[in-house]
Amino acid sequence: MSVLLVNTSPHREGCTNRALVEVSNTLESLGVESEILWIGKDALHGCIDCRYCFTHGVCAFDDGAVNIAVEKVLESSALVVGSPVHYASMCGAGSAFMDRLSRTCSGRLVGKPGAAVVSCRRGGASAAFDRINKYFTISGMPIVSSTYWNSVHGNTPEEVEQDLEGLQVMRNLAGNLAWMLDAIKSGTAFPEQERTYRTNFIH
Repeated sequence: MSVLLVNTSPHREGCTNRALVEVSNTLESLGVESEILWIGKDALHGCIDCRYCFTHGVCAFDDGAVNIAVEKVLESSALVVGSPVHYASMCGAGSAFMDRLSRTCSGRLVGKPGAAVVSCRRGGASAAFDRINKYFTISGMPIVSSTYWNSVHGNTPEEVEQDLEGLQVMRNLAGNLAWMLDAIKSGTAFPEQERTYRTNFIH
């Protein structure tokens, strides 16, 4: 079992990373392999609905982040996505990244557990948390919860260290994720999905 944790923050060693490290370390202590993937701080193109990925399995924009992640996500047992709060929502690069990743992996993430992790100074955590979770729900991915919303507070990693509740939430998240992966490994199959219907109104 392995978990891919994606850091969408422009700061490689910032607050979001500190939260993900807490999850990763706890997973490792529970016998679950993990990897933190930083998407970098270069400009990321948004999805343009060109549908190139539908026939090629990769995104048309090969900017060194999404296509690398696609391969890693498909090989992993679960996905954790971390983002800082920028203007009361997920960061822009993270949003562009997840738009393209979800589109490229369309139909291939069903049954793979997903979890959102958010860092913020003060407010906006719930909106960013909700934004990330929507990528999981549209992809048929079971969402992993904790004992509170998966968020930490602080303006620096050192301040996050003082958020004892937030770090505990990260550890509990990791424990719940490890439990879910173990349950999946035990052989309980994910329900078979019906064929997709698209809502269209003919006048």
